[in-house]
Amino acid sequence: MFRIARFFALFLSLSGFAARAEVQTLPAPEGPVLLTIFGNIAVTNVDETAQFDLEMLQALGETDIVTDTIWTSGSHRFTGVLLETLLAAVGAEGAEVSATAINDYTVEIPRSDATEDGPIIAYAMDGKPMSRRDKGPLWVIYPYASDPKYRTEVIYARSIWQLDRLTLDE
Repeated sequence: MFRIARFFALFLSLSGFAARAEVQTLPAPEGPVLLTIFGNIAVTNVDETAQFDLEMLQALGETDIVTDTIWTSGSHRFTGVLLETLLAAVGAEGAEVSATAINDYTVEIPRSDATEDGPIIAYAMDGKPMSRRDKGPLWVIYPYASDPKYRTEVIYARSIWQLDRLTLDE
């Protein structure tokens, strides 16, 4: 029941039914924070950032991508939130997204990649949460098998694992 109430609160804050202030707010994460979004965003929940736990990411809607990768054996089902949906949820602006991993490795992802058939921020592989050892807890996954445009060195380089931060350029 609490999960439904929390989802409803998140829905209201993102849909415009909640009272509008200069900066909209998200509910605060209650579980371990998996992702923090900084920079040019309109919707925040902790200081001037948007922090997400697993339940909050799941509440944005799940998308599955079944694909093989150059880092894994065989085809796998990755579950996560579309990058496009996540950026819309925080009112993101800017042309570039800096994606940073737990070890501070950073890649640039153009906003133009964030489409309805583009990458997801995956939090599960084959129905199971991903550990750090398995490139988790978050991994940027493109639908590599669906289109040759996603099977390039440039796209592979953007497929950052152990993701924990996104920064929107000003």
